This record gives sequence, structure tokens and C-alpha cells, in this order.
Amino acid sequence: MDANKLLELYAIGEREFFRANLHQANLYAVDLSGANFTEADLSGANLSQANLIGCNLSRANLTDADLSGANLSDANLSEVNLIGADLIRANLKDSNLNRADLRTATLILANLFHANLSEAEMSGADLSGANLKQANLIGSNVIEAELKGADFLEAMITEQEITGRVLRLSISHRWITWAGCH
Repeated sequence: MDANKLLELYAIGEREFFRANLHQANLYAVDLSGANFTEADLSGANLSQANLIGCNLSRANLTDADLSGANLSDANLSEVNLIGADLIRANLKDSNLNRADLRTATLILANLFHANLSEAEMSGADLSGANLKQANLIGSNVIEAELKGADFLEAMITEQEITGRVLRLSISHRWITWAGCH
């Protein structure tokens, strides 16, 4: 399926794009809110500035995709492949990134407020200046991630996640809600 066919179908009300092949599609600044892209191939696609509010992208392949400035709030990105993806200034507020693969992804200044990043793989990701307030990071791997200036206010995180790289950043205990503690 090419980008024009996708947009044509979306315009007439189609929202189901399960396993669609949109490899390297140019979908710059399009509105695809509420669409289902479960297991779709969007690797290398240009989705910068796109409106993807409430989309289902679970188990989709977004390797090396450009999602800079995209609005993915309330989206389901569970088990998604975002290896090497560009998510600079992306809005991922209240999104589900459970078990997402974000290795080497660029999330500079991304809004991950209240996002579920439990068991996410984020090694080598750049989260500089990211908003991780109230995010769930339980079981996630942030070893070797760049976290300079990231805001973890009231984030849910366990001691396991703060070993290594995060501990060296001296994150204050008052910023973190410890799992299992009140």
C-alpha cells in the first residue's frame, strides 16, 4: 500500500490497516488519529508532525522512522520496534510503550508524561530534556541512555532501573515514586 492509497482509504472512514506495508512512506503532517496499524511496517517512514492520537501501533515496525513532532498521545505502542527512530519533541503523553524497543532512538525533549514504559528497552536512547513526569519505568532498561536534563518527577521506578547510568546522574529520591513504597 502506498501513502496515497492509505490517505484515500482513511478519508472515506477506513481505520483498519493491520499489517499494512508502508515502508518509507511519506506521511508528513497527516492526520491518522484513531487508526489501527497493528503489526504494520512503517520502517523508515516520514511521520514527522503527524497526528497519531489514539492510534494502535502495537507490534508495528517503526525502525528508523521520523516521528519528530508527531502527536502520539494516548497511542498504543506496546511491543513496537522504534530502534533508531527520531522522536524529537514527539508528544507521547499517556501512551502505552510497554515492552517497546527504543534502542538508540532519539527522544530529545519528548513529552512522555504519564507514559507506560514498563519493560521498555531504552539502552543507547537519547532522552535529553525529556518529560518523564509520572511515567512508569518499572522493569525498563535505561543503561547507557542519555538522560541529561530529563524530568523524572513522580516517575515510578525501582532500584534496578537506577543502577548504573541513572544513579550516576544523581536523581533525587524526592523526584521518584519507588515501586512498592508509599
